[in-house]
Amino acid sequence: MIKPILAGTDEAQKAETRATAAWVIDQILLMLHPFMPFVTEELWQKLGSRGTWLIETPWADYKGLGDAAADAEIDWVIRLVSEVRSVRAEMNVNAGAKIPCVIVNAGKESRRRAAQWEAEIMRLARLSSLSFEDQVPKSSAQMVLDEATVALPLEGVIDFAAEKARLSKELEKIAKDMAGIDGRLNNPGFVAKAPAEVLEESRERKTELEARKAKIDEALKRLG
Repeated sequence: MIKPILAGTDEAQKAETRATAAWVIDQILLMLHPFMPFVTEELWQKLGSRGTWLIETPWADYKGLGDAAADAEIDWVIRLVSEVRSVRAEMNVNAGAKIPCVIVNAGKESRRRAAQWEAEIMRLARLSSLSFEDQVPKSSAQMVLDEATVALPLEGVIDFAAEKARLSKELEKIAKDMAGIDGRLNNPGFVAKAPAEVLEESRERKTELEARKAKIDEALKRLG
């Protein structure tokens, strides 16, 4: 989100942004230091001219720095961008394609946030437009964001039939892989003889496949 500022021409804004980013990095190193003492100390010395060692630096007091309203606002922006990016990936939308985004039944606060951060949202989510409607446009992938529904009209952007076929084929492969894992894990002989790490790896793989299946099922619902 700060890249356009750092690449811009407002020197005062750039200086403030650099100073804020530097302060945040320092706080990260400070808080990580008890857990990663050597690498954080090395970074502390490399990032700027220091008069002290990190291990000698007093623990920070962050009281009074919290801002619940700012947290909620940026969280909303991050969730919107993340959801759009996730759906783009699930729907196999070309990474370079800019697509429209329609927010349906948005409340006053969501509208204000979208207007406030429109440039950042459109850049980070690669959108061609950001608008508000009362109905979901046809042929739209949909996701829920608080009280609103976020819709991505994808007609003409992707081939819906081909995308459904691709996802269905991937589901078939996942089902086959899961059946194989279940067959091994439900075999007393295999469980008794297999090393513990092999069993754990099989269980982890099954969990990964289940998560992927849930995402594909959701993508198919959006296409439906």
